[in-house]
Amino acid sequence: MLKWTNETGQTLTAGGKQLEYACWGPKPGKAPTIVMLHEGLGSVAMWRDVPQRLADATGFGVLAYSRAGYGQSDGISLPRPLDYQTREAQDVLGDVLDAVGSEHVILLGHSDGATIAAIYGGSVSDLRVRGLILIAPHFFTEPTGIEAIKAAGKAFREGDLRSKLAKYHADVDMAFNGWHDVWVNPDYAAKWNVADAIDHLRIPVLAMQGRDDAYGTLAQVEEIESRIYSPVDTSILDDCGHDPFRDQLQKAVDAIAEFCARLDRIERVEVSLG
Repeated sequence: MLKWTNETGQTLTAGGKQLEYACWGPKPGKAPTIVMLHEGLGSVAMWRDVPQRLADATGFGVLAYSRAGYGQSDGISLPRPLDYQTREAQDVLGDVLDAVGSEHVILLGHSDGATIAAIYGGSVSDLRVRGLILIAPHFFTEPTGIEAIKAAGKAFREGDLRSKLAKYHADVDMAFNGWHDVWVNPDYAAKWNVADAIDHLRIPVLAMQGRDDAYGTLAQVEEIESRIYSPVDTSILDDCGHDPFRDQLQKAVDAIAEFCARLDRIERVEVSLG
């Protein structure tokens, strides 16, 4: 069982790597657990105070971890494979959930993390996972998103983005290039599509996106709505870009808390009926 703490320096083993993690709120067994999967340039520290806010708003435990190549986790070999998100879902995330030890998990992913969560939910039979919170997910590439990533590359090389990210990653070049170079690869832009994961989801989903997201349009959420067989709630936030926790923090937390409360009520009814 993991040490349940938000102290720095804690690691779990997943996918053969040591991954940093931190925890907030009640331990597994005392309440459901939200497992947070960060965006393509994220880490535990880059969630800021959001995990604590979610723990306070939901009463659930919250665990965040940095994927290999990010934050203070073990490094990776570059370039990343073009199917790196599928590999993260199928080869690593299950180990993370094993380490967490919760029998009632909600996966909350942002951007790349949302894609990984959706692939896991749609391709791995894991009864521990009771719901998905997909924030700014990607299921296919879009020209506007690719251009935004190219602009981020320019800001990293010529602007201050590298110095800003360096505060959060042991190897900032590994973290950035591992993400950027896949997305701007012509083969990836032309061929990558994991929307079939949606077809296999059988658990409730909350899909959230900012209306002004430069990295993805509302077509990503519309893809969920048009293909999913399980219940789905959508939260489209005005005056919001790629990160609702930055641009519309309270609205994002409120929508997540409502979704989690509904899942908990369903769970309690099912237990009492059983």
